Amino acid sequence: MVNEPFAFQFQPRAINMDLKLYYCGAENCAPGHSWGPGVKDHYKIHFVSSGRGTFTTGGQTHTIGPGGGFLICPDTSCAYQADAEDPWSYAWVAFNGLQAESYLKRARLSRGQPVFVSDNDDQERINRCFERMLAAVRSEHSRDLKLLGALYECLGILIDAVGAAPPEEYAGNIREHYIQQALHFIEMNYSHSINIEDLARELNLNRKYMSKLFKEIVGATPQNYLIRYRMERAAELMKTTSLSIGEISQSVGYPDQLLFSRMFKKVMGAAPRDHRKLASDAMSL
Repeated sequence: MVNEPFAFQFQPRAINMDLKLYYCGAENCAPGHSWGPGVKDHYKIHFVSSGRGTFTTGGQTHTIGPGGGFLICPDTSCAYQADAEDPWSYAWVAFNGLQAESYLKRARLSRGQPVFVSDNDDQERINRCFERMLAAVRSEHSRDLKLLGALYECLGILIDAVGAAPPEEYAGNIREHYIQQALHFIEMNYSHSINIEDLARELNLNRKYMSKLFKEIVGATPQNYLIRYRMERAAELMKTTSLSIGEISQSVGYPDQLLFSRMFKKVMGAAPRDHRKLASDAMSL
């Protein structure tokens, strides 16, 4: 795929909480080249274009060749190694986001099923996706859109390859489905004056049941999640835009700037202006 190892660290201009691409790259590995055991704090897909190697996770070792690939899941120990005689060449992409796990499940990829194999047509299509990712690095003005577009297309190919999951596979996951709907609603409406009643109404669920279900699966109450989501979005706007604190407050659903400032300090540990200065100082180092 490439003659020399190549890696690119993606620094997005805009926020995409649905799917966030962290970095991508490609390499023709040396015989026996290895990584791990270790963990990542994000998802990472490796796709093998030639050669072979092994991927070990969860006590199982998988041999992977051309057209195959493997998924590294967050906080999951794994290791991989190129074959000593026929080392693999592969490309990789690392990402995360609110919908990352959901998209991967649709492709039937998870901690328990981290390996996939593509047919010849899909192999060519996936290779082209990675080639577009690597080429997009040279696009000064549209890099972020081209990289994310190629990532979405790659995931779409993997989803199409396995087809639609049978309905019974979703029957046991209705609770997770509700929460995915809730997260999507928050992502699309956090800039408005929404509250938990609005969320329960959107899901057509009892408010008390919805709150209990949300906390069980997400690990936080809907209210606390919404507040943190807004504050993290505000922190990104402070770092990536020149909007005033008042404009940022309005942009994340807080018409009252004083209330916004109090909540921001409570969640992020510093007042908005102090946080912006710290972020600016860190970027200038």
